[in-house]
Parts: sequence; structure tokens; C-alpha cells
Amino acid sequence: MSSIFGIILALIAIGVGMVLKGASLSALNNPAAYLIIFGGTAAAIMIAFPFSEIKKFPILLKIALFEPKQPSKSVQVAILVKCAEIAKREGLLALEVIARDTQDAFFKNGLELIIDGHDIEFIEEVLLDEVAAIDKRHKIGALIFTQAGTYAPTLGVLGAVIGLVASLGNLNNVDKLGHSISAAFIATLLGIFSGYVLWHPLANKLKRISKLEQEFKILTIEGLLAVYQGVSPSSLEKKLTVYIAPNERKKFEKVNEEFAHEKTA
Repeated sequence: MSSIFGIILALIAIGVGMVLKGASLSALNNPAAYLIIFGGTAAAIMIAFPFSEIKKFPILLKIALFEPKQPSKSVQVAILVKCAEIAKREGLLALEVIARDTQDAFFKNGLELIIDGHDIEFIEEVLLDEVAAIDKRHKIGALIFTQAGTYAPTLGVLGAVIGLVASLGNLNNVDKLGHSISAAFIATLLGIFSGYVLWHPLANKLKRISKLEQEFKILTIEGLLAVYQGVSPSSLEKKLTVYIAPNERKKFEKVNEEFAHEKTA
């Protein structure tokens, strides 16, 4: 929920900052500025990207705001070590039980490639190509938000120019002139705020989520290839625990103990 709290904190900071500077919050009540910034940003995005990619925007926004729970590396390493034990004891075909039970499509695909007896080079190529395809899709999604963050501040300047042009019609009325100039810069405020507090940070959040997912898949590939090559369970455990943060290795030991208990039972 850090994204939600961050947005709320940013709104509070801007609001309180305006009051402390002597500006009235009622100045934010400027429909024209919102139309220019958010409508203009949406229009620019539509021009820059095909509809097939733009229609994913609501899903990407949901992912960025409510980051999905990442699968546990500790659990995955424990499962891969279990696969190595099964392969050593019963052969690679016995991995079909794990493939049938797993809900991870990527992991399942890798296990099925091993069970089918494909060459290790082919298995590695197929899995790495899938990771590359995922990376490409995720980069496009993050790029939509990055571009929105680029367009919004510039549109803020455009909104200010439009407001100043309108204010020139009120040169003979000091009260209206001051109000018009104030309203003109609200567009700039909204453009900079949305660009650097919303769109760019959300793009970075999507990139981070993508990186974590790819790291998890690389770990899975390393483990599957080692199982295929007949690496011992203890060696595989040492090889894969480097992917687990030191503060999470206790969790791995606990999961490993649970798997060992199930095996004994």
C-alpha cells in the first residue's frame, strides 16, 4: 500500500504547503487546468501508443498501485531441491508429479520440457526466450507511464500559456488579472505534480515489479537446468540460496524442514 500512502502524503504536502505559502486551496478548483493536463496527457498517450497497448492501462495502474504478492524465493528453492531429490532417487520422469501439482505456468513448462527429454540447450533457450518476451511486454507497459510523466509537465506549461493569453484580456481589471494569472499557473502545478509524483514513480514501480518477477524466473531456470544435469540436492541448495536475501534464509530453512518432515512422514 506504499503507493497509496505516498499519493495521500503528496496531496497533503502540496495542500499544506500552499496554505503555508499563503495560497488558497480554492485555487485548485480549476476545471480547465484538469482538462488540459489529464485530457491532454491521455490524448498524447493515444497518439504515441496503439490501442492494443493502451487498453492495458487500467490493469497496469492496478498492478502499480496494489503491487501483487511476489512468489517466495525460499519456497521455490525448497521445491527445486525437492525436485533434485526426486530426480536422483526416481529419475526425471518422476517429476511429473511436481509438474501436475504446480500452479506456476513457467515452472510447469520447464518441468514438462525436462520430462519430454529435450536437450538442455533447447530447454534453456525456450525458457530464456520466454523471460525476454515478458521483459519486452513489461517495458512497454512501464513506458506508457514514463511517457505520461514526460508529457504532463510540458502540458502544464501549455496550460499556463493559455491562461496567460486569457489574462491579457483583463489588463484593465486588476482583480480579474490577478485571478487569471493565478489560475494560469494551476495547470503548471498539476502538470508537474502528476508527472513527477504520479506517472514517473508508478513507472518505476512497474519496472521494479518486472525485475523481481524476472529474477524469480532466472532462479527457476538455474534450478531446473541443475536438476536436469543431475546436480546433487545439497549442491543445488548452496547454488540457489545466493538468490535469497540473508534475512530470508531462516524462512528457507523452515520451509526445507517442513518438506523434509513431509518426506519422512
